[in-house]
Amino acid sequence: MEYAKLGRSGLRVSRLCLGTMNFGVDTDEKEAFRIMDAALDAGINFFDTANIYGWGENAGKTEEILGRWFAQGGGRREKTVIATKMYGDMHDPLDGPNRKEGLSAYKIRRHLEGSLRRLQTDHVELYQMHHIDRTVVWEELWGAFEIAQQQGKVGYIGSSNFAGWDIAVAQGEAKARGHLGLVSEQHKYNLLCRLPELEVLPASQALGLGVIPWSPLDGGILGGTALKPNAGRRSGGDKARIEKLRPQLEAFAKLAADLGETEDIVALAWLLHQPAVTAPIIGCRTQEQFERSLRAVELKLDESALGRIDEIFPGPGGSAPKAYAW
Repeated sequence: MEYAKLGRSGLRVSRLCLGTMNFGVDTDEKEAFRIMDAALDAGINFFDTANIYGWGENAGKTEEILGRWFAQGGGRREKTVIATKMYGDMHDPLDGPNRKEGLSAYKIRRHLEGSLRRLQTDHVELYQMHHIDRTVVWEELWGAFEIAQQQGKVGYIGSSNFAGWDIAVAQGEAKARGHLGLVSEQHKYNLLCRLPELEVLPASQALGLGVIPWSPLDGGILGGTALKPNAGRRSGGDKARIEKLRPQLEAFAKLAADLGETEDIVALAWLLHQPAVTAPIIGCRTQEQFERSLRAVELKLDESALGRIDEIFPGPGGSAPKAYAW
């Protein structure tokens, strides 16, 4: 496994991040334990979750599974850099009118305590805002995060699904307070979704954030099975879109075959070649899927392969302002 610092922090994390969104939903607890044990054995120390995973009335179920895994001991908690998120509705009647999606000092305090309880730990290394809430001032948010850090409950703060200018505002406000600010941005980024190259990736690089791509295979469409007649429910879910993408997906399949690899591994390896990216999230449902993904760290794409990929999946034309003007 390879490791990199998370943004401008001193924290070293594995170049692949284990996503846990399926745990307790498509993946039962026993299999989730197997996957997490295999991840540590493979050198992956970076796990991502969120308080809403489990979804709806089962929100929090995924964090509870991680908590029971940590409780087994054996250094599991100590070896893991755990990242969780808050913003959504936890379906807790005690939240009252503050159940609604959004950010506030109230939710940061209350939902952090809930995550720590479910995870059976006294701190998380990375606490992330799952979305931006532009109705809340940064003085309130940074004040609440600073208290959580001073209490030792949070190591670093990250964002998710922020626009480039949201990142810039957040970092400007943090700097004015003498605060480190955000160290990561978790964003949808893959070969079929390269829009972040315009603003989000350049802003993250310039302002000290490591990018953590979610949906690196675009819901399975880049996984190599979308064009097969028996495509699974994820990769085969949007038939009209897949048919529209057929020429690109067929060209990508040929490129991967020429490299002696599979499409999913090439798509992950491509992300690891992007300078702003720290670690894509691999959201495996089984241990076998997890073990396949490890190959992505080993695969090094040369300029010829990267050029062919750009021809198949052209980006937005570079970063701003060049892509907007000349």
